[in-house]
Amino acid sequence: MIVVMGATGTTGSAVLHRLVALGVPSRALSRDPDALRNRLHGPARALVEVRGADATDPDSLRKAFDGASQLFLAMANSPAQVAHETCAISVAAAAGFRHVVKLSAPEAASDSPVAVSRGHHIIERALRDTGLPHTVLRPYAFMQKLLTLAPSIAAEGVFPGSMGNAPCNYVDCRDIGDVAAEILTRPDLGGHTYTLTGDRTYTNPELADLLSRTLGRPIRYIDLPTEAMHTTLTTAAGLPVWLADHIVEIQQLAITHPESPTRTVETLLNRRPRTLESFLTENAHHFQ
Repeated sequence: MIVVMGATGTTGSAVLHRLVALGVPSRALSRDPDALRNRLHGPARALVEVRGADATDPDSLRKAFDGASQLFLAMANSPAQVAHETCAISVAAAAGFRHVVKLSAPEAASDSPVAVSRGHHIIERALRDTGLPHTVLRPYAFMQKLLTLAPSIAAEGVFPGSMGNAPCNYVDCRDIGDVAAEILTRPDLGGHTYTLTGDRTYTNPELADLLSRTLGRPIRYIDLPTEAMHTTLTTAAGLPVWLADHIVEIQQLAITHPESPTRTVETLLNRRPRTLESFLTENAHHFQ
């Protein structure tokens, strides 16, 4: 049995969707199991077992992990992520799991300039220390995160950032889900760290041009100093300070560590990754 933690998140739900498409039974965990059950339709109702669990409660995890052998671990970024994921890993190790697939982040190192990536490094190290067989997925920027720009683009035809002309990798969360499901159902693919991207990089000016062509009207990118970008995120967008810190840090990372695409998705799935053009076309109505 495959357990999916973070099943209500964008990536976790993509993993569930792909496992259902493959006809593979799975167990999805949520603090609100009834709400998650209500989101399941069609074959998912028969193939996905929903259980309640809380990452702050080891006993609830022990009960939820009972009888399972693999774990997909993708908790939301937050100041509590390290505690939540290391708790899940500890319980999985005690339960004798035979494989963990962890969703991580680029530049997950002790000296990373991105606090969230330093947290992922701690979690990855904890996973290694258990001796559990594991696979680490390190995706770059989620295409789905671009939907957070939709209100500004729809209202004013602009979006802010602090990346200058730095190239940025994007990857569709559905491709991440497909890769995770492939690894969970093919043991020969496990035991590695995979960096996941789309097929090419885009600068923010190039993203603005692509949005302009997709929407049929001019869209502009406004490049801000990091301090101004942080203020915009905490005041205009109302984000918590830790999240504004994270966004500014990853945008600066794109400048200091220039990004380039990998062919990992294509190699693992035997198809090209979904493109940013197709994602924006599919979601154009959000930006109108």
